[in-house]
Amino acid sequence: MALEPPKMEIGEEMKTAVVILNWNGRSMLERYLPSVVQNCTGDAFVVVADNGSTDDSLAFVEQHYPSVRIIRLDKNYGFAEGYNRALAQIDADCYVLLNDDVEVTPGWIEPIVDLFERNLDVAVCQPKLLMDTQRDTFEYAGASGGFVDDFGYPYCRGRMFNTLEKDLGQYDDPCDVMWATGAAMFVRASVWRELGGLDGDFFAHMEEIDFCWRVRNAGYRVMSCPQSVAYHLGGGTLPKSSPRKTYLNFRNNLSMLYKNLPSSRLLPVILLRLPLDWVAALKFIADGNPKDFLAVGRAHRDFFKLLPHLKNKRKAGDTQAIKHSGNQAIKHSGNQAFKHSKMLLVDYYLRGKKHFSEL
Repeated sequence: MALEPPKMEIGEEMKTAVVILNWNGRSMLERYLPSVVQNCTGDAFVVVADNGSTDDSLAFVEQHYPSVRIIRLDKNYGFAEGYNRALAQIDADCYVLLNDDVEVTPGWIEPIVDLFERNLDVAVCQPKLLMDTQRDTFEYAGASGGFVDDFGYPYCRGRMFNTLEKDLGQYDDPCDVMWATGAAMFVRASVWRELGGLDGDFFAHMEEIDFCWRVRNAGYRVMSCPQSVAYHLGGGTLPKSSPRKTYLNFRNNLSMLYKNLPSSRLLPVILLRLPLDWVAALKFIADGNPKDFLAVGRAHRDFFKLLPHLKNKRKAGDTQAIKHSGNQAIKHSGNQAFKHSKMLLVDYYLRGKKHFSEL
């Protein structure tokens, strides 16, 4: 089944909606929104979608940035469902999911829109993401494009576990990746609608990896375009030390694997990941973080509770993949095209490979 090009006139620019999901983020909007408004040129416009905030963040936007459109949601739906509900109300050819703690740079939209217009099979793309507080260093959430090893551990061009590389231009080539960061993710709107957006049950964390995996299963490409640059603060809503974040990461990672792994690898990977998760949990105890230890247990409990629901999602994903089975871009295993690391834990901890270029 061939991909159909977007319904656009020759010479017509893609209408791009830059959508910031806000939840009590007055301080972040005050700090970062100016760069977004200033650098959204041409046929791009800015939307703040509010997840039921109780602070004065929307009053701030209305007073200082009247050109910014506001969408009010009735409560906090989380990152995933919040974006689903917001983007359903926006008419655009391209959506940009942008965190409220991201500073963008002049000309950051044009390289990715140009890439979309020249490559109709590319559905998702991200800029190069650097640290806001250390601007010569890649940022944890996405660096220069993400991958997943054979057992579901994410890593990036420029980030392996907690090791962040300096940006020396070593990953400045546009390339296909497994996943794009949700902190600054460009998505072709037609594909977003076709796949139903993010999985709202994830609430937050891993939802962009799951989405990109489904994008690739459906026969489209995901890319990194480092000619576009953004700076990310990170940890604005849930800090790294949050047990809630630990819970979501472990539960959602297992859910993502169950939904998307090919049948031949599903049981072996899940059976190995469960004890590996408990090794990580014991490390939380050793580091003096008992609440994170308990969060892993809750994550496993809730993953098993979700299995009947996840089975239905897996069937729906298989149906989507079959629909596009004639497309040469399809890689049903999700990461077969990217054998940089089969087992990241071994490469990183036993072989001492701390940089992506060493894989």
